Amino acid sequence: MPHSHTVCVYFVMALSAAVTNPITEDIDVLVFLPQNNSYLFSHARVAPAILYAQRTLRTDGGRFSGFHFNVHFEKSDCVNDAIFVLVDKSCGQKPDLILGPVCEYEAAAVVRLASHWDVPVISAGALAAGFGNKKSEYSHLTRIAPSYGKMAETFIAMFEHFTWKSALLLYEDDKEERNCYFTLEGVYHQMIDYNIKTYAFSQEDRLDTEDVLHNIQDTEVVIMCMGADKIREVMLAAHRRRLTSGNYMFFNVELFNASSYGNGSWKRGDKYDNDARQAYASLNTLTLLRTVKPEFENFSMEMKKSVEQAGLHDCKDCGSVNMFVEGFHDAMLLYAVALHEAMKNGYSKKNGTVITSRMWNRTFEGIAGQVSMDVNGDRNGDFSLMSMTNVEAGTYEVVANYFGVNGTFQLLPAFNTDHFTLRGRHKAQPETTDKSCGLGVSALTGVIVGAVLGTALLIAFYFFRKNYRITIERRSRSEEGDTGKHRQLREDSIRSNFSAA
Repeated sequence: MPHSHTVCVYFVMALSAAVTNPITEDIDVLVFLPQNNSYLFSHARVAPAILYAQRTLRTDGGRFSGFHFNVHFEKSDCVNDAIFVLVDKSCGQKPDLILGPVCEYEAAAVVRLASHWDVPVISAGALAAGFGNKKSEYSHLTRIAPSYGKMAETFIAMFEHFTWKSALLLYEDDKEERNCYFTLEGVYHQMIDYNIKTYAFSQEDRLDTEDVLHNIQDTEVVIMCMGADKIREVMLAAHRRRLTSGNYMFFNVELFNASSYGNGSWKRGDKYDNDARQAYASLNTLTLLRTVKPEFENFSMEMKKSVEQAGLHDCKDCGSVNMFVEGFHDAMLLYAVALHEAMKNGYSKKNGTVITSRMWNRTFEGIAGQVSMDVNGDRNGDFSLMSMTNVEAGTYEVVANYFGVNGTFQLLPAFNTDHFTLRGRHKAQPETTDKSCGLGVSALTGVIVGAVLGTALLIAFYFFRKNYRITIERRSRSEEGDTGKHRQLREDSIRSNFSAA
């Protein structure tokens, strides 16, 4: 009995030690962010979120408090900076985790090299369709923000719900980072079962609205990705041509800050404001679904405070939380969960393949709500659809939500079915009673039309032949007289010439 008691005490002590002594590990994190604050994922915006997550993991006293993250921030220029830094840094010791880059072209090079080195990469960017292929060169990439392909699922759900069949993808292409190209590329690849055509124009060129409207004519839905001023230009032109009366559906994609297109973005303080407000009544905005919880509110306040303390005067909205800020915060949490699970099962932080696989196909609690990762290492996206619900005031409201986890399309009380119903298009033909005696309507119609045409031809031939005979007789008499006249004229002419000679 005393021996049994000793065993129980030892077991309790061991269990207590396991709970109070979490797994300890030093993790080197290499973060690629641009210094230029014109990017929504600049260092000034995102770095405070990563450090916030680092403090949370260290001080919560839980299972991740033994992880010591050594975070190194490096400059990214969306071209080549990141890959050069990665190569230089890795000559000594390779990082355990890479966060970023966001821009597609830069991310492609970094992810290829990191996958070869067995280093996990988590990015709130790299949203293009090409990164969805994780079989080889992008095998170690985890996308913590919804990709453009996930966004396209929302359009598919709407097309199915409203039985739309065709769309024009209208976008502005800068030929460098090509954000709008990659955005609508995701839509193009996902909607292969629909009649989709594209229209691109260069950022430097003048927008030919007449040509744009000409390309709209044989479609039902127009999906746009471009600057706010260009959006307004297109909508005003469509309104002048009366294309905003319900015959077409207009959408614009704004994943990062819905207020830039909704809630008054039609206003410019010019003489076109009233027309723009009416035109925007037909414009719907697709954006990310935003959730609010106490933790997120505290996080938002901390982000604003960090920016104020840094004294950033050239970045007015750096304190606002966008998809990238939220995503890079959650990236730290996701990696901690996967690393802890891997180490509990006997793997080390250098087993990048194992750690990456444990970040996929799982759900965890992020700063703004639940985060769901699919089996391919891409975050399932939740999106909101905004429409102008008060045309007099020109204000927008969320009217529907799409939930990527289960593919459901939720209509909210503000949703107006008439607004999303195409007028005068795809009208069902009225049913007709079949009185064709078994021939079918088409066959009977053909017989009737043929009989009418045959009768008309016979009548026409009769009158033509009668008229032709009369004409021939008249022409014969006329030609006899003309022959005499012509002969006389020739003779007169000859005489005259000879006389002159």
